[in-house]
Amino acid sequence: MRHLGILAHSTEGAALCFRAFCQEASAELGAYDHPDVTLDCISMARSMPAWDAGEHHTIRATLAGSVARLARAGADYFVCPDNTAHMALELPGAELPLPGLHIAEVVAERAARDGYGRVGVLGTAYTMDGPLYRNALGSRGIAAGVPDEDDRRTVHRIIFDELVNGVFTEPSRREYIRVIERLAARGCAAVALVCTEIPLLVSPEVSPLPTLDSTRLLAHAAFETAVGRRAAPRWRGGPVGS
Repeated sequence: MRHLGILAHSTEGAALCFRAFCQEASAELGAYDHPDVTLDCISMARSMPAWDAGEHHTIRATLAGSVARLARAGADYFVCPDNTAHMALELPGAELPLPGLHIAEVVAERAARDGYGRVGVLGTAYTMDGPLYRNALGSRGIAAGVPDEDDRRTVHRIIFDELVNGVFTEPSRREYIRVIERLAARGCAAVALVCTEIPLLVSPEVSPLPTLDSTRLLAHAAFETAVGRRAAPRWRGGPVGS
């Protein structure tokens, strides 16, 4: 079995991905069993000034250092359970030390398999305003819908004030449900939860739309890769397909 490396950027999303990976493995392989997995985390505080300044190359260099540590630990491939981080990882630059699964590609694959024509996108303002999911979904003929400006601001604020800090409240859950209802009214057939902490707040049972849980979809793809049911990844940063 292949050794998974988890490139953590925000702690809650990375912890959920790690747990989901191990739980799926144990359900199939037997109690307490899972492929080798190593998690590396450079504090997100180191990168926040660069996010605010739009200095994505600085963030890419930090994340590449984390991938290098995973490679030294013996990982065969990596996943990054942080959608926004992929905006930096997609920048041109030196190849990353390990190949990785691209989270937006994993989500878009499932959206296409499920036959969705328009998918709402909930994540950080960086992700909702950026091209990450427009490109991944659009390359498969799927339209990406985002909330209006006020709702995007609300979604972003809750992520950084609460979710990444492990705070999950009922008022915030209601706000997200309201935003998803608005996406449904605008023709979205599903909603992609593409901040990896959002699934801890909005479960499929409470969502007004079917959910595409980027965290658990990535964990599933990582497990399929570890046991050889999915081809080893080839992406080493830079634009997808390069």
